[in-house]
Amino acid sequence: MFRYFEINAQGNNIRCKMYFAEKGAADKAVIFCTGFAGHKDNNAANKFAEKVLSKHRDVCTVVFNWPAHGDDVKKKITLDDCMTYLDLVIREVRGTYGIGTLYAYATSFGGYLLLKYISEHGSPFKKIALRCPAVSMYGVLTHTIIGSDELERIMKGKDVQVGFDRKILVTRAFLEELAANDIRTRDYLDWAEDMLILHGTKDEVVPFEDSRKFADDQLIEFIPVEKADHRFQDPVLMSLANKYVMEFFDFSAE
Repeated sequence: MFRYFEINAQGNNIRCKMYFAEKGAADKAVIFCTGFAGHKDNNAANKFAEKVLSKHRDVCTVVFNWPAHGDDVKKKITLDDCMTYLDLVIREVRGTYGIGTLYAYATSFGGYLLLKYISEHGSPFKKIALRCPAVSMYGVLTHTIIGSDELERIMKGKDVQVGFDRKILVTRAFLEELAANDIRTRDYLDWAEDMLILHGTKDEVVPFEDSRKFADDQLIEFIPVEKADHRFQDPVLMSLANKYVMEFFDFSAE
């Protein structure tokens, strides 16, 4: 079961989707942070939420649109807006829904944003799982996602639509924000014991070795998933990843 809801606060309109068993049954929530050009109807989030609810009626999963993603009303993306959106989602789940125990599951760009958030605000999460986190997001965007011609236009001050199935308007100012906010230079040792990183060995978007090095430097548990691509398109490997995450969250024992 799921429902859509919106958060209207501080001049923002955040469109969200919650997966739940029944009203008032959840006392734990997983905040699912999607990747670049993702959206609240993300298929990977749907698969994870279904797997959780098949065993745990007391856990809900909340997915939301980042700024300028999906049907969000903003036209351009900024890191400040991303931090505000995540903060407001956390506040909404805690305040309106009264859920005190939070977990986070983030993929790709969502992993970058989640790591940026906790380095600046602390972690409200009991445990955090990251799948193929774009710890070098500036490099991923400029070397993999954005083509050379597109990058040249952006650096000349032109706004360019880039992305995968859906496109995001990328500005030079946003690229400069990413370059100035390299999370690999930040310290996550205080939260390392409560974090897990999964990364596919065949990831064609986010370099596998970047993720492994980040995990090693920060003393974070790292699980390589053999033959998995960036999106974990093989359903068997996606199921395996979700199994690892649920076990890390201690959901599988109940």
